[in-house]
Amino acid sequence: MRTGFIGLGAMGLSMARNLHKAGLLTGVYNRTRAKAEALGAETGASVAADPAALAQTVEALVLCVSADADVLASIEALLPGARAGLVVIDCSTVSAETARTAAARLATRGAAFLDCPVSGGVEGARLGTLAIMCGGEAATFERARPVLAAMGQTITHMGPHGYGQATKATNQILCAGAIQAAAEAMAFAAAEGLPLDKVIETLGKGAGSSWYFVNRAPFMARGSYPPGFRVRLHEKDLGICHDMAAARGAELPVVEATRVQYRELMASGHGDEDVSTLFRLKAALFDRGRR
Repeated sequence: MRTGFIGLGAMGLSMARNLHKAGLLTGVYNRTRAKAEALGAETGASVAADPAALAQTVEALVLCVSADADVLASIEALLPGARAGLVVIDCSTVSAETARTAAARLATRGAAFLDCPVSGGVEGARLGTLAIMCGGEAATFERARPVLAAMGQTITHMGPHGYGQATKATNQILCAGAIQAAAEAMAFAAAEGLPLDKVIETLGKGAGSSWYFVNRAPFMARGSYPPGFRVRLHEKDLGICHDMAAARGAELPVVEATRVQYRELMASGHGDEDVSTLFRLKAALFDRGRR
C-alpha cells in the first residue's frame, strides 16, 4: 500500500523509517517542515504541502501526534483529500471517544479509520517491535495489516472503534505501576548502598522484573533521563485513564498518585525527561529520612 505519515516525533520518525524499509512509505507531512524534508531526502518520500495533499496520494495514512486535539485537527486538515479506499491509521494515544469521533468524520468522505496506539517505547519504534492494539472494522484491519506489520511485532485487533485506545489506556495504568515500583526499588537499593549495576543485572532476571526495570533502571543508576517516554506525555495519558474511569464512577489510586508526582516533576522543570526521572522523588524520601 502506498503509505503516508504525519507526525515525525520521537516515535513517529522511527516508525516512518520502518515503513520505508518495507517499501511502503511514499509521502510525509510534519508541522515542522524541516523534519519532513530531512526524512524525504533520506528516503526519497515526497514532502506534502499539507495533510489533504498527502491524503490524495496514498492508500494508507499513519498519524502519530501528541494529543486528542492534534488528532482531531489532523483529521480535519486531511479530510478534503480523503476518499473511499483511504485507511487512516492513528497510532497516537488519545481517548476512545476521540477515536470514535475521528472515525465518524472520515466516514463522511467514505474513508476508513483504525485507532492503533502503540507500546514499546522509542526502542520498539526503532526496532519495529512495537505492540499495536487496534480498534475498527475487522476488514479494514486486515487491509492495513501490511502497514502495521512494518512498524510492530505484536498486532492485535481488539474490537470496534475505540477499543484500541481503551486497551492503550489499560497499558498506561500498567506502566504507571511499573515505573513506580522500579523507581522506589532503585531508591531503596541506592539508600542501602548496593551496587546498582549488579542489582539491575540480577533482579532484571527475577520475578519482580518488568520492561521498565530492565530498560529504565540504568537511567536511574546514572542519574540521566534522556527523552524516551516523557513525563508530560504519560501525565496526559493518565488523565485519559482518569476521565474514562471517572465516567464509570471509579477512581484509580495508582493513576492518581502518579499524576500528582508527575505534576510535581513538571513544576520542577522535568516534564520533558523520561518517566524514570520519578527516581528523583523516590530518592528524596530517603534524604528526608536522614535529616
